[in-house]
Amino acid sequence: MRMRKKKHGDERILACAELLIADPTTLKDDPASPFADKEKKLCLEIGCGKGNFAVGTTANEHDINLIAMERVRDVCCLALEKAMACKESRPDNLRFIIGNADNLEEWFPEKCLDRIYLNFSDPWPKAGHAKRRLTHRIYLAKYKKLLKDGGLLIFKTDNVGLFDFSLEEFAEFGLTVEWMTRDLHNSERAEGNVMTEYEKNFSEKGFTINSAIVRF
Repeated sequence: MRMRKKKHGDERILACAELLIADPTTLKDDPASPFADKEKKLCLEIGCGKGNFAVGTTANEHDINLIAMERVRDVCCLALEKAMACKESRPDNLRFIIGNADNLEEWFPEKCLDRIYLNFSDPWPKAGHAKRRLTHRIYLAKYKKLLKDGGLLIFKTDNVGLFDFSLEEFAEFGLTVEWMTRDLHNSERAEGNVMTEYEKNFSEKGFTINSAIVRF
């Protein structure tokens, strides 16, 4: 379902400007430049939605800096506002980009990221749309360039078809799946799991969550 355009969206985003990387090309020379502590692990969430995962993860993990990216401007507006609402109570380790994963190599230098998070990416279920899936080998090649040696891709989805496709792509690309489950919320990693809004909604309806941690 398409989100209704937010009233006064541009003004609302401007009010959160301190958390927004307005020109992502500025990251090319120094991707840690938006953060005061540049020595922390640098992580990227692709498709942050309304920001629940980004806000919760940065509140819990003080040793990371997270850049949360969302291509839909009105959705990112909500994520920005969520982060601003609790800015005083969490570390200053979260920033946002409004943009598309196709542009990652234009924004980030090689071997700069410690982790990439993919949370409930669009499954693009039609066979002809496979190349649009964020776990297709086209995107895995981009991630390989940006992740440090030994860097991690952490992936969650409720879509079984996308999960099976992703496992096949990881294998074909020669990646090591260090951990996986088809029922995240009943696994040993459930306790530390930060849910997205989408994840909470679907798990409450009885859907199980698939997850994999992949090392590059």
